[in-house]
Amino acid sequence: MIFNLSETSHIANRYVAEMRDVRKQQDRLRFRHNLERLGLALGFELSRKLNYTPTDVETPLGVATCALPSDKLVLATILRAGLPFHQGLLEAFEDAECAFVSAYRKTHKGGSFEIKLEYISCPNLDGKVLVLADPMLATGASLIIAAKALLEYGTPEKIHFVTAIASTYGVEQVTRAFPDASIWMGALDEELTAKSYIVPGLGDAGDLAFGEKMQE
Repeated sequence: MIFNLSETSHIANRYVAEMRDVRKQQDRLRFRHNLERLGLALGFELSRKLNYTPTDVETPLGVATCALPSDKLVLATILRAGLPFHQGLLEAFEDAECAFVSAYRKTHKGGSFEIKLEYISCPNLDGKVLVLADPMLATGASLIIAAKALLEYGTPEKIHFVTAIASTYGVEQVTRAFPDASIWMGALDEELTAKSYIVPGLGDAGDLAFGEKMQE
């Protein structure tokens, strides 16, 4: 299943627009806040696909039956750009366990690159719902490599990928690698540059959220 928030009438489209806006995105606090709010909005949408159990809750005047989520969630995030996005999802799923993946592009001469993993922290995934978040889904390589690495920690019942901006190519690659997974996105862009940046995209989400990093 693929959910594209930009195809709906939703206030979160404003958050995406502000993150794209070259004038507004230079305010790091505002960029991080919009990324967090988008994570919360996509978390609410994703919550519709979870399992729920009727539960009796005692009120001051009686008993109300409420449908409460019964799935055990693990929210996984690719560092560093994913941190504000992760916080938004955690606002939606406050009881979730968390996993973190440190990954980066190792660039070679000529412009080619590979995805390198440096660190993973993850609970047991057996029978749980894995939600893996990364703000930019460009080629899909980072999500695919991170997801395969996380699966060393168990077999989840379901996998959801959550991203702010995705490319058509990246969605195709992730769908091919994980055909049973769902992809949730703020917007879908068609083009990738020769260096695998999404166009029109929004730039480097990590740099916009936390400042430019030194290049190797």
